[in-house]
Amino acid sequence: MTDTQTGYAPVNGLEMYYEVHGEGEPLVVLHGGFGAVGMFARLLPALAETRQVIVVELQSHGHTADIDRPFSFEFMGDDIAALISHLGHERADVSGYSLGGGVALQTAIRHPAKVRKLVIVSTPCKRDGWYPEVLAGMESIRAEEMADTFIHDAYLETAPNPEDWTKLADKSRRLLSEDYDWSEDVAAMEAPTMIVVGDADGVRTAHAV
Repeated sequence: MTDTQTGYAPVNGLEMYYEVHGEGEPLVVLHGGFGAVGMFARLLPALAETRQVIVVELQSHGHTADIDRPFSFEFMGDDIAALISHLGHERADVSGYSLGGGVALQTAIRHPAKVRKLVIVSTPCKRDGWYPEVLAGMESIRAEEMADTFIHDAYLETAPNPEDWTKLADKSRRLLSEDYDWSEDVAAMEAPTMIVVGDADGVRTAHAV
């Protein structure tokens, strides 16, 4: 691996934090809700042996400060497309986990010329692809109930504005409580796509099929 490069990309009003590991064809990797680049620490060395891996922290996550904008898969997809251009790439492969998978899908849907291939992990293309129990958990997200958890502790370690914890929780709950169905858009995508769903995933097996 080469030395890690870090930076902040000015995209759509955000100062988006990113890291670049390795060299080769660019691969953008997107974390899940309440996550950050650290959740990929064990994967990065192997991925960076043959690829230029760009790990990103989405709006209000990790080192990326929040802005006066609601959470939206579409807005975040636009952010990733802008980041790819900012880093000087015509296009990149994009992989996303959970929330990041939804962002990856919207990047490919809204900016098909920017995405070569996709890897979508634990992510449905419509809201009822989640199990009902998972949806109930999403709707019950509250900042105070997640305080003093390892998720909150990780947030405090990197957040430029730790007082925005409540905003992160509230915006996440609102986003994950909204209905969506991207089935037609996904069917029209041309990017080769790998769908990864575990046996005990939050995504219904029938939906994945």
